Amino acid sequence: MATVNKNLSNYDPNLVPNAQGSRFAIITAQWNEDITYALRDGCIQGLIDNGCISEDIMCYTVPGAYELCSGAKWALSLDIDAVICIGCVIKGETKHDEYISNAVAQGLMDLNTTQDIPIIFGVLTPNSHEQAMDRAGGKHGNKGIEAAITAIQMVDLSNKIKS
Repeated sequence: MATVNKNLSNYDPNLVPNAQGSRFAIITAQWNEDITYALRDGCIQGLIDNGCISEDIMCYTVPGAYELCSGAKWALSLDIDAVICIGCVIKGETKHDEYISNAVAQGLMDLNTTQDIPIIFGVLTPNSHEQAMDRAGGKHGNKGIEAAITAIQMVDLSNKIKS
């Protein structure tokens, strides 16, 4: 989603289903922790602001974005309604960021297409640390909140379709 003219923390709470009774696992990459932990904290707050209680939010860390796929896969064994993956891959001087970003996106998509529990992609892929900070509580809000809202909406849709 383009964020040039959008604050990721601004949303209409009346359009978000109530998350009461839903359980979430948040898997956060430790690499770029100043960014990813801010995203995680925004995600937790977004879940709580929309009815989830803190006891229904389980947080785990993995070393880097590449390991988010394994963390998400293992989290599927928990009694949860959605997995939210939080990471940040900043462009560097080499193509390493492209390989990591593509692998993580494909790995999480593969889980989404083979599992019944939604896996939410909350991974930033900015060109700079500054752009990442702008999306982790800076001028563009906090993409972690967007990931929380997406998870709540997907759980609600899953419940509607399955009932």
